Amino acid sequence: MDILDQELSSSQIAAAAARLAPHVRRTPVLMVDGADLGLPGIAIALKLEFMQHAGSFKARGAFNHLLSRQVPAAGVVAASGGNHGVAVAFAAMRTGHAATVFVPTVASRAKIEQIRAYGATLEIGGERYADALAASEQFAQRSGALRVHAFDQLETLQGQATVGMEFEQDAPGLDALLVAVGGGGLIGGIAAWYRGRVPLIGVEPEQAPTLANALAAGRPVDAPAGGIAADSLAPRQVGGLMFPLAQRFVAASVLVSDEAIGVAQRTLWERLHVVVEPGGAAAFAALQSGAWKPKAGQTIGVVLCGANTTAVNFD
Repeated sequence: MDILDQELSSSQIAAAAARLAPHVRRTPVLMVDGADLGLPGIAIALKLEFMQHAGSFKARGAFNHLLSRQVPAAGVVAASGGNHGVAVAFAAMRTGHAATVFVPTVASRAKIEQIRAYGATLEIGGERYADALAASEQFAQRSGALRVHAFDQLETLQGQATVGMEFEQDAPGLDALLVAVGGGGLIGGIAAWYRGRVPLIGVEPEQAPTLANALAAGRPVDAPAGGIAADSLAPRQVGGLMFPLAQRFVAASVLVSDEAIGVAQRTLWERLHVVVEPGGAAAFAALQSGAWKPKAGQTIGVVLCGANTTAVNFD
């Protein structure tokens, strides 16, 4: 039996969804004529996961940890480029636990402010997520705090998988589904739910090709960690737990430029009055820029996964 038959079975994911239901939002799916977004000839199903508590899908994994594991008196500790830290801080606040969050200097001001607002102890240091992760692991060893990994733990994948469960229930019949990739927790969880019923397209910034490099190498490998979405889509490697799922179920991995991500953000604002952060716009950027091309008449799913940004005025 592999991971799909055990911790990431459809019944396990459904159980996680039931556990999370009182604590997270079931985010809506917006059906859009592609012509309304400058993409005539297709239909687009947008999963509005940026409307989730704490501003991103990360709340699902964070709550799943805190609701399914024994939390010690020292509380929980997490490393994050930003969104996972916001989610852990929020979930800890709601469940009455202490939280310590480590973020790198690249973390955005909006995310730093949110972590503090939710009452977590915040530690800022190092240039990238990998630096924050190392510091958080040292803290866990000293304090006994419970580690809550941003993408490479089963509880995280179970929580993120509920995005896929909801999407299939609310928008059946997708021809493909585009998902932004950082560490891979979101696409890994979604892959565990769909199990190949819908082709999954992983989307990464050109300056942070973690999944693309891993698929080319046949294993997780170090990748650059830069670009406009570095605070959400730029770990050193994709997770070891999700990688076999990606090898099996991710139909394509595409890269998008920082410019394309910025254009996607602006388009979503101008056409739909939707504000998302760069990482949240990456999946749509692949569709809009032509980095991945659908066939005429298809219905394409896109996860808009995060909106922790202060960039609400694009002028």
